[in-house]
Amino acid sequence: MWIIILKLIFGLLILIGGGEFLVKGATQIALRLRVSPLVIGLTVLAFGTSAPELFISIQSAFSGSPDLAIGNVVGSNICNLGLVMGAVALLSPIPVNSNTLKIDWPVAMACSLLFFIIALSYEFNAWEGVIFISLLISYLLFIILKARKDSRIAAAATAGLDLNAQAQKFKVSSTLHWVRDIALISLGGFGLYLGSDWFVEGAKDIAIMLSVSERVIGITMVALGTSLPELVISLVAAFRKNIDMAVGNLIGSNIFNILSIVGITSIIHPIHINDVNLVHYDMVWMLAITLILLPMMLINRRISRWFGFILIFMYAYYTFTVI
Repeated sequence: MWIIILKLIFGLLILIGGGEFLVKGATQIALRLRVSPLVIGLTVLAFGTSAPELFISIQSAFSGSPDLAIGNVVGSNICNLGLVMGAVALLSPIPVNSNTLKIDWPVAMACSLLFFIIALSYEFNAWEGVIFISLLISYLLFIILKARKDSRIAAAATAGLDLNAQAQKFKVSSTLHWVRDIALISLGGFGLYLGSDWFVEGAKDIAIMLSVSERVIGITMVALGTSLPELVISLVAAFRKNIDMAVGNLIGSNIFNILSIVGITSIIHPIHINDVNLVHYDMVWMLAITLILLPMMLINRRISRWFGFILIFMYAYYTFTVI
């Protein structure tokens, strides 16, 4: 029992650490190559924050646990909008800007609906993965072009990092710097592989030991574990009263989870859904919590503490019904 728990904990820690190393190394190389800070924020950083979920989904698909892979995505999205956003709103009401209402939410809802419609066939194949990745690239290109006209979106995309200032540090590159950055990326990639392997194996062992399905483990334990970084970062931002873009960031994370994780995983290895509850119950909850977010955002253009309580209650009730 304790060995399994330690495997889960160490696997999660290695996953998070691997993602951090990967982001740091890739960001520094991008800055040396004079890549736009905005592009870094929307690609490197976005990929880095979703890397643990991505590697867990790929590892799950290859190890014969597709329900764990899909459950991870669905559970993470529910956790982002229910637990994380609700907890932040309880600490401090979250303002909502017009771009979130006009762009982020409609795209998130459309992606969730597409995810659900394709899932009705209980399979995600390579061609559907290509569609998801094509949509992701189109979305990122649109956001990059629009962000050039909107400095607030640019600031949010870089996750609060002053990448322009950091770029000045990399005007002169040495061989040692390149070696270090490549080493960070390599170490991060290895950490993501090793951590995902341990975490998936631990999750499967927990499912067997507790006599529950991999779907339940995926949408609860695995999803919560991979959402912990977003939860901690969001709560810290709320304490510091720096949550202007929290809604847009969390909704954007859900878009990236669906299009990138499901897209890349299904291209590498087809995903066959075994548990129908993933489609007819869990995804319906994902759609419902995404839909109910719209009227919450429209009222006074902010997620109030009362709405935060409702979101947390929905997440708690959903988790209780699943368990």
